[in-house]
Amino acid sequence: MFAIVETSGRQYQVEAGKFIDVDLTANQPGDEIVFEKILMIVDGANSLYGKPVVEGAKVVGRVLKHDKDNKIIVYHQKPKKGTRKKQGHRQSYTRVLIDSISVGDKVLAKGESKKKAAG
Repeated sequence: MFAIVETSGRQYQVEAGKFIDVDLTANQPGDEIVFEKILMIVDGANSLYGKPVVEGAKVVGRVLKHDKDNKIIVYHQKPKKGTRKKQGHRQSYTRVLIDSISVGDKVLAKGESKKKAAG
């Protein structure tokens, strides 16, 4: 089961127990983040499609960390003019672990805890 959510003008496919990298947010690591703009929930024959969003649906996640992507090089050159400009850029992002996908009060998918009891 997965859901399609929209945040910061982009669409992401999310699954419970997995993480996604979204544009930098103001939340601190450990904070809960709720995505309420759910476009689609896919669960085989029980799929829900929004027009444009699924009413009452939400995806709950937890902020893991803030970080920067790998550097990309932006290079501009005008041929035969001797004009060149080389610039680097690192995009900041927030890593979010998806805890649950729910519609109304019904939880459709819940992420598994990675902690095991010592035995």
